[in-house]
Amino acid sequence: MYISDELIDKFIKEDVPYIDLTTLVLEIGNKKGRIQFFSREDAVICGTEEAARIFHKLNIELTKIKPSGSLVKKNEIFLEGMGNASDLHMAWKICQNIIDYSSGIATKTKKLVDKAANINSDVSVITTRKNIPGTKELAIKAVVSGGGFPHRLGLSETILIFKQHLNFLGGIHELAKMIKKIKCKVCEKKVIAEVDSLEDAVELCKNGIDGIQFDKVPCDKLRENVGILKDINPSVVILAAGGINEKNIEDYVKTGIDAIVTTSVYYAKPIDIGCKIEPIV
Repeated sequence: MYISDELIDKFIKEDVPYIDLTTLVLEIGNKKGRIQFFSREDAVICGTEEAARIFHKLNIELTKIKPSGSLVKKNEIFLEGMGNASDLHMAWKICQNIIDYSSGIATKTKKLVDKAANINSDVSVITTRKNIPGTKELAIKAVVSGGGFPHRLGLSETILIFKQHLNFLGGIHELAKMIKKIKCKVCEKKVIAEVDSLEDAVELCKNGIDGIQFDKVPCDKLRENVGILKDINPSVVILAAGGINEKNIEDYVKTGIDAIVTTSVYYAKPIDIGCKIEPIV
């Protein structure tokens, strides 16, 4: 995952616009110290590479790091550095916030991935574009660290047709007529549409659509839909979206769909990350 120096600098500047006034007035800035980060709960850790880059920019020597995606136990130290007290205190909350947030998403993603894999390891857990604005780089990295994948990273990379598009086309029937033409234009990509009804899905499937996304369809109905569509085209990709979380993901996987589309991981509770800063004597 590429995260620019510009964004790393922005993280630092946002929290330290000028100086650390507290460290300055206490006259402890030049004292040597050690900073250590640990988790107060078992977690999938994420964001340590970004923290290490912050260390580097603040002249902190990195002495220990566990990569994003690592499983850590409660109270396990996963990131450590040495430097001047002023620099350690500037790095403290910036790094802690990044790791708190990112590890929460990574941990929740892994829970969903593991639950899905217990039923069918071929089902993917993929995330929507509904991430909190300004957090996309960290959020996507966290999803991948937890074993998930992005559904689509932006409008430029996939063809995903919604009702809002159909309103300009004249409906499902008009889209069905266009599928062959669309696929000729973007022959290396899949064409997927979200539908409201099985009837619409069947029409698109018979006309060569690559994938169907069902939104907020109950599991019993979804299971029936999957069977009908797979009989028409065994290779059609079927996705389930809308309100899928840790409590119901296994029921959705049992329907026979190919992928779970979720937003829930972006609102995961942050992991409780602790930090110790102590003098080196």
